[in-house]
Amino acid sequence: MIRRSVKYHPSVWGDYFLAYVSTEISATEEEELRRQKEMVRKVLAQTSDHSYHKLELIDATQRLGVGYHFEEEINKSLQYIHDSYLEYGSKDNDLRIVALRFRLLRQHGYPVSCDIFNKFIDGEGNFNVSLIKNYEAMLQLFQAAQFRIASEEILEKALEFSSSNLEALLPNMSGSLSRQVKEALRSQFKSCNRVEAKKFISIYQEDESHSEILLNFAKLDFNFVQKMHQKELSDITRWWKDLDFANRLPFARDRVVECYFWALGVYF
Repeated sequence: MIRRSVKYHPSVWGDYFLAYVSTEISATEEEELRRQKEMVRKVLAQTSDHSYHKLELIDATQRLGVGYHFEEEINKSLQYIHDSYLEYGSKDNDLRIVALRFRLLRQHGYPVSCDIFNKFIDGEGNFNVSLIKNYEAMLQLFQAAQFRIASEEILEKALEFSSSNLEALLPNMSGSLSRQVKEALRSQFKSCNRVEAKKFISIYQEDESHSEILLNFAKLDFNFVQKMHQKELSDITRWWKDLDFANRLPFARDRVVECYFWALGVYF
């Protein structure tokens, strides 16, 4: 049997990644990374698990792409937050706090109930219109609704309520919040972590309440990881070219860069 071949267009990358010049990471740079990492670890440890600031700190750490450095600290804090979920959730009437706590716990696999949002429903079964004035709360509600599961009617209402109002309110927003809302409406958490980390770094530094220690570490770590990925991609591309897979396996797509990026999105 003759295998029928398909004429795929050539790789758009050519020899681009073969031209990568390896930049070795010095011992001084590695030491600086370790030093800043410990500074962030200290900030996480010193921030009370009871506080909204701890929720924000965990969220920012993850979205900046450095959460993998502090998995033990984050998991320990979230376990405590989960264990006291009903106690504190029943007391909090701030939608920002309730929605962010709910989202972080659902992101980490905790089966928390969405009934916690019932307190924000009016007598007609809709979300209170007074919530619309709180832009940050609306954003947190929209992001929390992304983690709904089948038959959770209140989160379906939350998604419709928050998305429609955020789109309507967007022209009135500015700065970091405006960019966060635009990105949230566009991607809805369905993107590659490293790509989102790069975007969020620029958004986070515009936020007046950002942690300078966390921001500096995130930038340094991003550059370190980027160098590692560039070197790996250069090595893989050279291996692919040396074995001449594009010509020896004409029935296969010459998509080594795309395959690497796919694996990066799945495993990093």
